[in-house]
Amino acid sequence: MSILKKLGIALLVVIALLAIAFFVVSRGDTATLGVDEVSGTDPTLEDPDAETFPTVAIADPVGWADDEAPIAAEGLEVNRFATGLDHPRTLYALPNGDILVSLTRSPNQEGGGIMGWIANKLMTKAGANGPSPNQIVLLRDEDGDGAAETRKVLVDGLDSPSGIAWGNDTLYIANHDEVLAFPYQLGGELITGEPSKVTDLAGGGGHWMRNLELHPDGNRLYVAVGSDTNIGDKGMEAEEGRALIWEIDLSSGSRRQFAGGLRNANGLDINPWSGELWTTVNERDMLGSDLVPDYMTNVPVGAHYGWPWVYWGDNYDRRVKAPVPDYISYVRRPEYALGPHVAALGLVFSREGAVMGEEFSSGAFIARHGSWNRKPPSGYDVVYVAFDERGNPQGKPIPVLTGFLKDDGDTRGRPTWVEWAADGSLLVSDDTAGIIWRVKGTDASPQGAIERIAGRRLPPQRELRGQNATFGEDDYAREVTAN
Repeated sequence: MSILKKLGIALLVVIALLAIAFFVVSRGDTATLGVDEVSGTDPTLEDPDAETFPTVAIADPVGWADDEAPIAAEGLEVNRFATGLDHPRTLYALPNGDILVSLTRSPNQEGGGIMGWIANKLMTKAGANGPSPNQIVLLRDEDGDGAAETRKVLVDGLDSPSGIAWGNDTLYIANHDEVLAFPYQLGGELITGEPSKVTDLAGGGGHWMRNLELHPDGNRLYVAVGSDTNIGDKGMEAEEGRALIWEIDLSSGSRRQFAGGLRNANGLDINPWSGELWTTVNERDMLGSDLVPDYMTNVPVGAHYGWPWVYWGDNYDRRVKAPVPDYISYVRRPEYALGPHVAALGLVFSREGAVMGEEFSSGAFIARHGSWNRKPPSGYDVVYVAFDERGNPQGKPIPVLTGFLKDDGDTRGRPTWVEWAADGSLLVSDDTAGIIWRVKGTDASPQGAIERIAGRRLPPQRELRGQNATFGEDDYAREVTAN
């Protein structure tokens, strides 16, 4: 057989193998449950179906026509607050009404083998890859018409920035591998001073955003750091300092792990009813299109949410090779499922002065960035989750903004972050379209403050009195024993 024929046969074999691989990857797993069925306080969880190759369903970003806009829920209206931005992600409202937006993408990373190469190709198709602008931009609506006339680059030369917070004339910015503090007075349009480093962070990784929330007391800063992998695939040593939320004492510079087992915590906000920190979390992949739901939950100090060993409270992931630690018995169940693979990112609670109308005045707004690995796709919207008078989520997610995903499988944009503007409207960043949308109630009045829940504290025990102690007239245990 001639060399030419051998080369021809080899080429055909390679093409056949590639075709088979493409068929396997593109076929994937089709969901049998609706997104709403895997949402809420008691989601339906199917049996896991581990995948060798992930289900792939990438929505090509095609942008919005000049006369197009997302579809707002009844009673709401939407307009363009800012356009022409280079991949806007996180939003932050300063007390004077100025809006800060991070223009950012993932840091340059090499390696990762064939899976890293595939992931890079998929993210490029989804519009997520490319050079990072590495800027924080200031937007200002000076005439109050609902659109930003002023646009200034406040900070340049950053390194995949995401988290933003401000307090005590200090602007905190999280690069992918550190938190920096810049001296900054409200109203300034350019930061020229050198920053100080607040803390180093585990850099890069599969999940590179590092989001911030400043405690209302102004002395504690929370930092969300996502995992490097899906389920600790590189060993847990590679996950050191990841899949957790740090709490930093700004006066001393010390930090502690505030909560762990959070595969990829993103949006952070303080629950107005309880004063607790809450977060959105992206859960694990490759267990099928119906698993595992991303979620929103409170974050008590010391809590652990199970990653990578456990999901949704008590479901063990048998794929994980790392030894199960003893503390896994104390895994906390998330409060509210947001649906499988929806990529829940930005989070804000209802607040005083918001103009979204009565039906959107007592809950949380979440940007669901959209899936790349579910058939049919999930997310690609902004939803509202109602909370009861005790500050607990209830019901199913309610659509606020839709229309991002087209019927043909392409996407006009991907909602990424949510933030309140000074006039009470809700701002939504759309990273692949380069737009910030503004949503408000058509005829809504500013809502009142949400009342903080304050329960009665138990009186302190003043002495230890042993097993025979009595506690007065209300000593229920003594009365039952006596009877």
